[in-house]
Amino acid sequence: MSQRKRQRSPDAMAMEEEEKQYATGGMTLEDLNEKYPNRPRNHSQTLRFSELFKSLFNPLNENKKQPAGRGPPRAKKGPHGPTKLSPQEQRRHIIERFISRWRNDVGNDIYPAFRLIMPDKDRDRGNYGLKENAIGKLLVKLMKIDKNSDDGYNLLHWKLPGHTTALRMAGDFAGRCFEVLSKRPMRTEVGDMTIAEVNEMLDRLAASTGELENLEVFEIFYERMNSEELMWLIRIVLKQMKVGATERTFLDLWHPDGEALFSVSSSLRRVCWELYDPRVRLEQEDTGVCLMECFQPQLAQFQMPSSFQKMVDYLRPTEEDPEFWIEEKLDGERMQMHVTEDSSVSGGWRFSFWSRKAKDYTYLYGNGLRDEKGALTRHLGDAFAAGVRNLILDGEMITWDPDVDKIMPFGTLKTAALAEQNNPYNNSGPRPLYRVFDILLLNDKPLTQYTLRDRRLALSKAVKGVHRRLEIHEFEVATSPDAIEPLLRKVVAEASEGLVLKNPRSMYRLNSRNDDWLKVKPEYMSEFGESLDCVVVGGYYGSGRRGGALSSFLPDVWIRPRDSVVVEAKAASIGSSDQFSLGFTLRFPRFRRLRTDKNWDEGLSVQEFLDLRKRVEEEAKEKTMSVENRKRKSVKRAKREVVIAGTENMPAQFEGQKSKLFDGLEFCVLSESLKPEALKTVALQNTDMYGDSYARDISLDELRAVFKNMPKREPDTEPFNKVQFLNQLEERGHGIGQLEGFMFHGCVVHLYDASGESDRDEIKGLKLRNYLIFGGARLVGNEGDEEATHIVLLGTGDQRKVVADGLRREVSNRRKIPHIVTGAWIEDCWREKTLLDEERYTRM
Repeated sequence: MSQRKRQRSPDAMAMEEEEKQYATGGMTLEDLNEKYPNRPRNHSQTLRFSELFKSLFNPLNENKKQPAGRGPPRAKKGPHGPTKLSPQEQRRHIIERFISRWRNDVGNDIYPAFRLIMPDKDRDRGNYGLKENAIGKLLVKLMKIDKNSDDGYNLLHWKLPGHTTALRMAGDFAGRCFEVLSKRPMRTEVGDMTIAEVNEMLDRLAASTGELENLEVFEIFYERMNSEELMWLIRIVLKQMKVGATERTFLDLWHPDGEALFSVSSSLRRVCWELYDPRVRLEQEDTGVCLMECFQPQLAQFQMPSSFQKMVDYLRPTEEDPEFWIEEKLDGERMQMHVTEDSSVSGGWRFSFWSRKAKDYTYLYGNGLRDEKGALTRHLGDAFAAGVRNLILDGEMITWDPDVDKIMPFGTLKTAALAEQNNPYNNSGPRPLYRVFDILLLNDKPLTQYTLRDRRLALSKAVKGVHRRLEIHEFEVATSPDAIEPLLRKVVAEASEGLVLKNPRSMYRLNSRNDDWLKVKPEYMSEFGESLDCVVVGGYYGSGRRGGALSSFLPDVWIRPRDSVVVEAKAASIGSSDQFSLGFTLRFPRFRRLRTDKNWDEGLSVQEFLDLRKRVEEEAKEKTMSVENRKRKSVKRAKREVVIAGTENMPAQFEGQKSKLFDGLEFCVLSESLKPEALKTVALQNTDMYGDSYARDISLDELRAVFKNMPKREPDTEPFNKVQFLNQLEERGHGIGQLEGFMFHGCVVHLYDASGESDRDEIKGLKLRNYLIFGGARLVGNEGDEEATHIVLLGTGDQRKVVADGLRREVSNRRKIPHIVTGAWIEDCWREKTLLDEERYTRM
């Protein structure tokens, strides 16, 4: 029996809800049925919106508070297994109960609920265009409260701690809204809005074009929901649910193939409508990538081995096939391109573009060869070989500046694309360039099960490319780890991101980060290894720390890791600290960016942190040993002869052996002191270390003798070492890095005047120099100084670019590379009162 026949007929309420939810955006139910003929239908009305947080969100949040242990001990397990479920098992049971209730009470179409449970994965609803500040202003107007009142101020300044309950809600915007809304609710009990009605109103909100329309939608929600419902609604609008379960858990519990289908389609709708019966499994051909369906790409892993050899070992070379491939890591946005023949599109080809996070960029880069608003596709008329009907490409969208023939920073990509849209005939200025490094489908045949070597061969035959518009990304074939370092030096000289090592024998694994692709980044003087993905678990307010005996050991705010965010940071080194349970901390950490694409459990693990520390210590020991080996060895002194006192001037004569009288005998020569140990003990008990008796008065002559025998105090040979003292403070976790006078401590800087006569600014150069000196930096007068951590280029003209290129080539041969940055890095650090990441200041 088919899935369709097993479904109950929908009642009138279910049919009405279906019309409200799905007949939007110009699509009628007839169009929907034609596109999805076998989609499931609910037989009854959807659950109330309040059931989402009563039956699902709140129980999951309560479950989050339990420690994630390894389960009950064996002694507390019953004869048939454990008597108490682990938090992971309880989480699965909570979700399973909700899904089972939905199937029984509503039907097999769970898409309306999943859209609200996982709003960040729903690609069918447009963006609301609302962030925290905009929602705060809407609520202030909606409740008609003064923006300068305590509640108004708390809503508009939600990141700051309040005076009462708001203290707990600092940084949690939805929680802050709940605090304010609960004081002036339109209803105290939960409302009667169903999940279908909420979806209908959210579609209106996404389609609204201004604040007035947004206010009308929020007014309906305000009248029909209580404060707790509104809190969860705001989290849905912001797409910040954090309920303690990932989309993988929900999809796997809905259907065994749910996560697999989502990996190849990135479509909640497709998962819910094609996989609604757990007994019907997905066919093998349906688990591959499909044209015009966004997939979840494979990602590069970062390992922290102590040598390039160990890194190559991760790629699993064999004696028969020892090859591995080396590619340049591009500073752009990961992008997939879908292309197919389509006579309905002007030019005969249809294009679609999606980012790594499944955001559709077709509007920006174009949907056809004659798309007047396409920043890229109108240049691709001759990009593909004859015989190609369709294909799916994986690559990186970067910004290319034809004037200097170089890659531009990632932050310029969207600006360049918009400029290309508005001025398509301009041959100068930055432009989007698509660098392709993989092909996943060719002429309707999926290629993910083929090796990378075979896929690259297909790519070279299918794509001809267009110069500086669409190009195949080049790679180097290597068989020895020795090939990595020269290419890494080249990356430094060209100010690129790093390298990616790939296993040519590997298949393409969707939605996976594994050792078949490995990232390698250059090692700079002022930092170590890769950027660290850290979970924020606590923090201090800028001022007014609470008093009490434990204030120096407890943060002002503790954040549960599951409710927190992942930040990418860099640091100079790892130091010991007694302020943290692990016993270590990062020295001179620098924030790089928020990692919104990562969950809390995907951050740096404790073991990875310890492995990194071990590797850094081993490298430091090797460096110390090499330095010590270069030092001048001490001259071996001849052993001094020892003679009997009083016979120094007597000639020594060796008369030779007279007889063998004592041959075979052993002698023991005793001391004249009959009880030396006993006398020594008595002396220690009755005199001090200088021989002065505790028991009797000392005479003048004896006192002179004691003074004469006392060791002379030698004067200090070294003055107080300020730098060493500050380093020791930092190593023990008591650094003063938050002070402006310590900001640049540890930085060894050379100021390089790269300005021409027209752009020379001596006053600005002096100002930057003073910032560095006041901030604790050490200035060196030569860019060739091996201890330099930063080379700051002064000036703004073309001369600076030429100088920067030359310096990068020069320093690329060093073991550790100094950062080459513009003077804006110093100014911005001083303004922000903290060290900033240098990568934003490397482009000249």
